[in-house]
Amino acid sequence: MLLCASLITSAARGQATPLIAAGDVTATTAVLWARGVRAGEVSIDLAPVGAGAVSRRVSFRVREEDDLTGKARVTELTPSTRYRYRVAQDAASAEGAFVTAPPPTEPARVRFLWSGDLGGAGLCRPMHGGFAIFPTMLRHSADFFLFVGDTVYTDVPCKPEAAPGGDFRASTLPQYRARHRHNREDVGLQALLQRMSVYAIWDDHEVRNDFAGSVEPLMPIGRQAFLDYWPIVPAEEEPGRLYRGVRWGRLLELFILDTRQYRSDNRQPDGPGKTMLGAAQRRWLLDAVTSSTATWKVVVSSVTLSVPTGRPERRDGWSGANVLGFPQEGAGFATERDALLKTFRQRDVRNLIFVAADVHHAELIRHHPHLEWSFHEFIAGPLSAGLGRPRPLDLGLNPRSLFARGGVFSFGEVIVEPSVLTVRLIDDGDSVMFTHTIGPE
Repeated sequence: MLLCASLITSAARGQATPLIAAGDVTATTAVLWARGVRAGEVSIDLAPVGAGAVSRRVSFRVREEDDLTGKARVTELTPSTRYRYRVAQDAASAEGAFVTAPPPTEPARVRFLWSGDLGGAGLCRPMHGGFAIFPTMLRHSADFFLFVGDTVYTDVPCKPEAAPGGDFRASTLPQYRARHRHNREDVGLQALLQRMSVYAIWDDHEVRNDFAGSVEPLMPIGRQAFLDYWPIVPAEEEPGRLYRGVRWGRLLELFILDTRQYRSDNRQPDGPGKTMLGAAQRRWLLDAVTSSTATWKVVVSSVTLSVPTGRPERRDGWSGANVLGFPQEGAGFATERDALLKTFRQRDVRNLIFVAADVHHAELIRHHPHLEWSFHEFIAGPLSAGLGRPRPLDLGLNPRSLFARGGVFSFGEVIVEPSVLTVRLIDDGDSVMFTHTIGPE
């Protein structure tokens, strides 16, 4: 809690402090992000924890036209090592830390947190005290945080009791950036991002409710603002690409999906021609998951596989089921979902887990779509948004809900060990609502 306390002290004194984050960490690389306090050069000193001196210095310039944001990808880091870093600009500075992934052959223990949905229903950063859930999350030491979509609600004005600066719907790049900045200035969120690295992905509210990138004119500027405010550096040949994977030792591999940028119009009837992922991302997912040698394969999907969302005729998630859970013809993206799952089954992919948010309630599900094959779906959230409730699941997946609870802000914690995976669902008061363990097949 020292980081959180120091941030509160600086804010109370009116000191300008850079916003910082480390993300997309691998065994040997990391992306360091900062928002400076003025235009000009920002420097970052980096060293392993316990080292007597700075081992690396990187710098970049931030510009007014980029909302003072910038980032650098650092390489040649040491696996399984905790690093500290200090971001400075003039007399203003902030400090953070992250841990690099183990090498692929090391069966190292892994702990991560996940959730999504921050600022929905106008429940933006409060005028006083900040978001309630982040101080609770700070009590849980983890290797990284998966921010699974709706990192901001740019299309929903903040309520009057929120901190100033978010009472509008974004429609321009400066406005999208302002809404991201409004969330990121929360003291608790800053402290969490200074404590551990983050893998962030967007969902619909970074642009507009239930948007499909193939037909949404605001998608490019919403994507730009998202990239500006998160430590993600796409490859030069694909500057807008958000889907990616990361190996975390022998036990875990993450496959982070972009369920927005390439999707067909939600109103299009479901069938072989309708896609949520697009052809290139779908090929990448199938090849990457089925070739993975990690014990646990975790697919990060901002929308759920089994909880029906959106209007009945234009479902926004993978499921096209009706309110009772029965599949209905022509809705959702179930054709593509079921084709993916069939391929995973045919290629004998074991220990598969989907991690999601979006539906504003917490739930753990075991799906058994085939007699000889099953997988799990973990859902958490919201961090701060309108509270949802469990609902009938898509019967086409033959689901078994192990636990479900609405009406609370929540996050999830996963601990991966050589002999077992443990998942906990935790509310904002730090009560463990449910614990479940799974042995690897």
